[in-house]
Amino acid sequence: MMNNTWANHTCKLAPGTIITGKWHHQHYRILKPLGQGATGIVYLAEGKIGLTALKVSENSMSITSEVNVLKHFSKVQGITSKVQGTSLGPALIDVDDWINPISGTQVPFYVMEYVKGKQYLDFIEANGEEWIGVLTIQLLSNLQELHQAGWVFGDLKPENLIVSDRPVQLRFIDVGGTTLNGRSIKEFTDFFDRGYWGLGTRKAEPSYDLFAAAMIVLNSVYPKRFKKNENGAQQLIEVLQSNPYLHKHSSVLKNAIMGKYKYASEMKRDFLQSLYTIPSRRASVVQKQSSGAKRQSAKKQSVSAIKQSASQPKSTRVQVKRKKNKVSGWIETLMIIAALCIIYSFYVYHYLL
Repeated sequence: MMNNTWANHTCKLAPGTIITGKWHHQHYRILKPLGQGATGIVYLAEGKIGLTALKVSENSMSITSEVNVLKHFSKVQGITSKVQGTSLGPALIDVDDWINPISGTQVPFYVMEYVKGKQYLDFIEANGEEWIGVLTIQLLSNLQELHQAGWVFGDLKPENLIVSDRPVQLRFIDVGGTTLNGRSIKEFTDFFDRGYWGLGTRKAEPSYDLFAAAMIVLNSVYPKRFKKNENGAQQLIEVLQSNPYLHKHSSVLKNAIMGKYKYASEMKRDFLQSLYTIPSRRASVVQKQSSGAKRQSAKKQSVSAIKQSASQPKSTRVQVKRKKNKVSGWIETLMIIAALCIIYSFYVYHYLL
């Protein structure tokens, strides 16, 4: 595992520390750490524009690389992102250096948009399993845009995904592992790394991210990550069959895990199909048999009613018949009286004139 191993006292800042940019002279007050990666620490900070996410690192090359990625992210926008006015990742706000007053060293930092929301797994836990599919489709759409721009996210995992609300949108929040297509992956986390499972290289290509996307779905159902045994591929395939939700999407997830997809659009298409599966032929046959059984039951009830009527005593049937005849007789009498009244009225009217 390459991430979460970096730590340097120079970049460990206490809450309340004021960061002042050497060149742009902007002030930021550190509130709390948000996360620590292989190249630096991200803090929640407050500046003149409000809350921001500020990352400090002693590695100036890493800072430069990540700043370039964020700039590309702002350009890489699909239709949905443009409508909502957001980019795939947080917007870049400021890039500067800070002179640490204690050590006197110059520390590079950059400031980005603070994306308010819940981390991916926290959102799933709070809102339910039905959101896994929605967010997976969003993730694959984002990856498709990123890959088309020539980048691979690399260290793709739930901790680097945040779900903002109004509207619900999945966004990247740590671009430290983002790598140009064709190069070696810079950062990775074992559970989401195909190399760890013995299922591919650590070359930056779309299929590397798609493996991680499948593992994120798996991690959504099993939040407690497990270690690889002797046969990693077989182990993952068995896990896909162990849960109803994973089993429903097992064909798509297996293809992603085994590196069958070259493009995120392919995986997205298949995942959409598995989300809205048309009932199988067998299910239709069962439904028809059920409908036929209901019709047979209704027919039997009708026949039973006729038999029950026929089985009534003769005296009862005679009484019912007499009642019907009596009612019919009254109706006929009333109709005759009405007809006579009409004739009589016509007769009187004619002679009076």
